[in-house]
Amino acid sequence: MAKKKRQRISYVLPLASRPGGHRLGVNGLSIDHDRNILYTGGRDGVICAWDLDHNAKAQEQEEASLPKRRTTASFRREVQAHTHWVNDLVLVKNNLALVSASSDSSVKLWRPHSHDIHAAYSIGSHSDYVKCLTSPTSNSDWIASGGLDHRICLWDLSGKGQKLEINVTKAANVVKGSVYSLKANRNMIASGGPESVVRLWDVNSGKNITKLVGHTDNVRDILISEDGDVVLTASSDQTMKVWSITAGRCIHTLTMHNDSVWCMYSDHPSLSIFYSGDKSGLVAKTDLRHADDIDEAVSVAVCQEHDGINRLAVAGDSVWTSTSSSSVNRWQDIDTELEIEPPPPASPKQERAPSAMSKTIDEESPPLPTTNGTHDDTPNGDTPNKIPHNAVLRVTNTAIHPGLRQPPNISSTNLRKASEAIIDPDLTFIMPMRGHPEETIEGQQGLVKHVMLNDKKRVLTLDTAGEVVLWDLLRCIPIQSFGRRHLDEVLPSINTAENVNNWCTVDTKTGKLTVMLEEIYCFDAEVYADETEFAGKIEFREDQRINLGKWVLRNLFTTLLDEEIRRDEEYRKSIKRPTGMKRGNAPTGLTLPPSAPASGVNTPADMTTPKANQGHPSAPKTPGMNIGLATPLPQGMAPKTPGMNIGLATPLPQGKTPTQATNPLPPTAEEGEDFDKTSSRSSHVSSLERPSDYFSQTKLVIPDTASVQEQKEIPATPGDTLHSPIPQSPATEERKKKGGLFGKSFNMKMSFPNKLARTSTEVSKGPIDEAKKDEEKKLDSEDKSDKSSEKEEPEKPARVIEDNFYGTVQRIRYAYQDHLETPATADQPMPIGITPSLPNETPVLKPPPHTMILIQQDDPDSGGLSDLYRGEISTLGNPKETDTLEKTAPTWLGELLLRNEVPAKDTAKVSFVLTPHPDSQLPGIASADGNARLNANRMLRSKKILGYVSERIEAPPDPDNPRLGDDLKAEEYVDLICQGQVVPPNMTLATLRVHMWRTGGDVVLHYKENGKKEFRRAHPIDVMVKGEGTGEMVKSATDNSVTSQAAQAQADATAAAGERERAAQASSPRVSVSAFTTAAMMR
Repeated sequence: MAKKKRQRISYVLPLASRPGGHRLGVNGLSIDHDRNILYTGGRDGVICAWDLDHNAKAQEQEEASLPKRRTTASFRREVQAHTHWVNDLVLVKNNLALVSASSDSSVKLWRPHSHDIHAAYSIGSHSDYVKCLTSPTSNSDWIASGGLDHRICLWDLSGKGQKLEINVTKAANVVKGSVYSLKANRNMIASGGPESVVRLWDVNSGKNITKLVGHTDNVRDILISEDGDVVLTASSDQTMKVWSITAGRCIHTLTMHNDSVWCMYSDHPSLSIFYSGDKSGLVAKTDLRHADDIDEAVSVAVCQEHDGINRLAVAGDSVWTSTSSSSVNRWQDIDTELEIEPPPPASPKQERAPSAMSKTIDEESPPLPTTNGTHDDTPNGDTPNKIPHNAVLRVTNTAIHPGLRQPPNISSTNLRKASEAIIDPDLTFIMPMRGHPEETIEGQQGLVKHVMLNDKKRVLTLDTAGEVVLWDLLRCIPIQSFGRRHLDEVLPSINTAENVNNWCTVDTKTGKLTVMLEEIYCFDAEVYADETEFAGKIEFREDQRINLGKWVLRNLFTTLLDEEIRRDEEYRKSIKRPTGMKRGNAPTGLTLPPSAPASGVNTPADMTTPKANQGHPSAPKTPGMNIGLATPLPQGMAPKTPGMNIGLATPLPQGKTPTQATNPLPPTAEEGEDFDKTSSRSSHVSSLERPSDYFSQTKLVIPDTASVQEQKEIPATPGDTLHSPIPQSPATEERKKKGGLFGKSFNMKMSFPNKLARTSTEVSKGPIDEAKKDEEKKLDSEDKSDKSSEKEEPEKPARVIEDNFYGTVQRIRYAYQDHLETPATADQPMPIGITPSLPNETPVLKPPPHTMILIQQDDPDSGGLSDLYRGEISTLGNPKETDTLEKTAPTWLGELLLRNEVPAKDTAKVSFVLTPHPDSQLPGIASADGNARLNANRMLRSKKILGYVSERIEAPPDPDNPRLGDDLKAEEYVDLICQGQVVPPNMTLATLRVHMWRTGGDVVLHYKENGKKEFRRAHPIDVMVKGEGTGEMVKSATDNSVTSQAAQAQADATAAAGERERAAQASSPRVSVSAFTTAAMMR
């Protein structure tokens, strides 16, 4: 059986933005020279298209009155193509389409000139980050991608999938097989990576042709000449190498950079002119056209960026650069054929006796002006007619500065030696010719860091401008801005001492706040309604909790739910009871008991509107947090801890009866007895199989020896429904007599033939019952009539339920069909199948309409995630979007929205020891053997524990003899103490353990009176009844346990004796707590 693919739902909180511009660094640049369009791919997963107006730049140069740095790029359109960084861009399909590689492991194609410009389609995927792309030409039918999964994949651009896969690790037997750079022509692909080796691969067979060894660090970029004989590589070892494929070796090593060389660009057929950018931000232009030797090549520093150069692109006389900044700069190109200014003299001796070449050059032209340490245009707007000497880079370590080279007609008598020029310290300080970019495409601010607060509802973020902002994950809006401050400085002032389960994961890898939800954990977190702010006035029950994941999903997909309700109403109106499905001998009418339900579903017949609780008029109630035992019970005894209970966590010695095991503690006064009477559909099950709200599943065990009469005398438990046998229709009874739904003849086919059995009986010498023969003949005639009717009835097609959101819709509609096809229910009103949650379960949030929704699925091929759906919440209710969501959204989302059901999961508990404080005179509540180790749901509040204590050490108020403080709650006159600190009444056990206990093992809690109320002494019999029990299982309306009649009678006798003793002591003086404890122990 194939493993089910896991799906997750994400939503992206919208940021204030303007059209165009990236939020994080830009990794990809590509220019469509035919249409003058610049494409940029950013770390925010966005691809932007910009129109380039070269006429505007030409007009700027002609008119001196126009301001400088006039904008020539205007925003065209953009697409959110990826959910992670875009690492590379390549134009294909004659520049009509664009392929992108991303760190989300996908390779996607975007058609910016088509009708559907807002979607990018996946054409392939890797199992790790995809770092680079290459295509032989812009009209090739394939493209290659390389990634950190050590694979090079060739993808067919016509939609046929993968053409070829090259596993670098297996093919070349290397360990560092990650692919950081690719370049291809029609016959081969060159790849480079951290192996420091350039490998050539055959594009048809995928075999390794040869390898080029020489670099000592990661190979970051590769260029190949049109004839395929020259390969130029750039490496993190600060060098660039020129390789001859024919010779199979490196012919030149270029050292004009002093840092890792990250990227290159060249559109020259033989690579005679190329651009290179390094980690320090320096961009160099190298010209080999007029060089007979590599040392005679000219390399000029064009510009200096503040960050490393990720990509270079050249259009006309402009050089575009992208860095880790969200902005993209355009620099004016340099004419490398200009004359180079010679360097100044390095010593007084050289000043007194200048060389022949320097003298000649100095007489011809004066030095050029500079701006802020860098050369730029002259004041009148003209381009310099010479290249400054300190903008020239040495191509190799042995090259002479071009300004010192000897002209053909000059004597070399007084020239400096090459070694002197190389070590000249003045020549090491490089001044790029362009000090400022001609134009900047400004980016926007993006988020770069985040911290989730303890309440799991708010996130603190830091953006690229240094601004700290607090966000609300539920409403999807910013709450407060703290300006430009350190994140660690703001965090302590707004964080709270809470401990809430994780229900989502948050990241800012695309510059925005993305919240991801998965089925396995998104329903784990709950918060109390009285600690949460709401827009409107909503009434909640005491201590009602709200599930955060359920709350958010219900509000994100509100429009989708509305559309599904509308479709459900139309479907219910359209369906009719099928005809022609009756048996030939079917009865003409059915008489049903008026008091018995027609089906086993507890659905009201008169339900006409969607309800979240199967038609119950009351709101769903959170089950009570009762306090009971968690000690393993003796065999045959059932746990009796409804709701949220606290129970013993230590097993008792063999033969010992747990104190509260046989008589679980009743709900506290704060909880009431009706907490479990109604519940939402997600938790509405029978008492015989209903799991507790926060504890392990509880089942009522009825002894096998109990008679039917004894079972009838068992009193009912509040909130539970004891299902009686459902009356069957005459047709059903008739089918049972025949042995099955299709009658006796059907069973004969599936089991031993009945006629053979009768034959064997006839052969025997025993007497034959004539009445039995007549009955068999009668049944055979009925079987024949049934068989004829069966032939007339068409077979029902098998029901196939899809494993997606639409599968939930199918189940609801099949239930409608069953309702109409069942004779017992066909005449009754059809119940509503869609039962959404009520407003007090999921209050209205109203997230911004531009909040982005993503539905993703595990991709087994890539090992990552593939996008199934992307859209804004404002469009989810559109019919077309609804159809798409029904096929792509997971089943668990459909169950949540349409049926208000969440996946069942075990409840986490906290173990603790509860004893009186050493300074307190209150009695203990431990079991008879002194066991005070308990456990309860991690969301139990401390005031519930105090209510548990109060009920067991204090007598109930006497209405005839009221005392001061009788109207106080337990948390007002009893303190709960942990580690010497008073625990706040609303603090949960989970928070208490993390922020107060702060260590391992069981939490130790003490209770102590605070003097605000005089304790009313409880009678010892009450203590025994409440705390110890009788050893038999007792069934009552408050403890949910089962007992025999003898045990019930014994409990009644004990209670009567207690009443007599209390009446006798009514006039006796008040005794101390210690005396009361001693009396209780003696009794």
